[in-house]
Amino acid sequence: MKTIGLIGGMSWESTITYYQIINEYVKNKLGGLHSAKILLYSVDFAEIEECQSSGNWDKSAQILGEAARSLEKGGADFIVICTNTMHKVVPQISTYVNIPILHIADATADELEKNGIDNVALLGTKYTMTQDFYKERLTARGINVMVPEGNDIETVNDVIYKELCLGIINDESREKYRKIIQKMKDKGAKGVILGCTEIGLLIKQRDSVLPVFDTTIIHGQTAAKKSIE
Repeated sequence: MKTIGLIGGMSWESTITYYQIINEYVKNKLGGLHSAKILLYSVDFAEIEECQSSGNWDKSAQILGEAARSLEKGGADFIVICTNTMHKVVPQISTYVNIPILHIADATADELEKNGIDNVALLGTKYTMTQDFYKERLTARGINVMVPEGNDIETVNDVIYKELCLGIINDESREKYRKIIQKMKDKGAKGVILGCTEIGLLIKQRDSVLPVFDTTIIHGQTAAKKSIE
């Protein structure tokens, strides 16, 4: 079994989900008392968020690059970054290590292809929704990516940072997300990516008129599968 190096804490709320998903997958596949071999480096999200809001992506890349290096030294066979947004700096992080980084957008694209989805809505932080680092990996695979417009971008983003990252689950916010997903369906989306690892804490398939692709589940299961191949 390969050892998974998790870079978590962004936020720790969703890192818990990663740990659970990976171990459940391994248990179900191998049976008995099997569980995953995992090293976890959990960062201080306040430092990362400050880098995001100030546009200091180089500093955030350094923080996560050093975390990845520590995991490699500890015996990790590959790296899993437990957040969508910080995949923006994967090219920089990869220079710190000699082991692969399992990209969350690639794992998501694989799942979309399996389900025949070529026109998808993307919900996430404002960075993930408005910048190209994530969307371009999907469009390169022939998948058209749609994002909310206007105030809906701020609504999605605010719920993530002001509620979900703090462990706050609000029914009113769930209803706002439902309405935004409905708008995306009306514009032609065939599925919706929960492109922030915290959104799955709020939105389940029962809350969406579109097929849900939860990146936390997809990424976690992909990592677990890779670890026992």
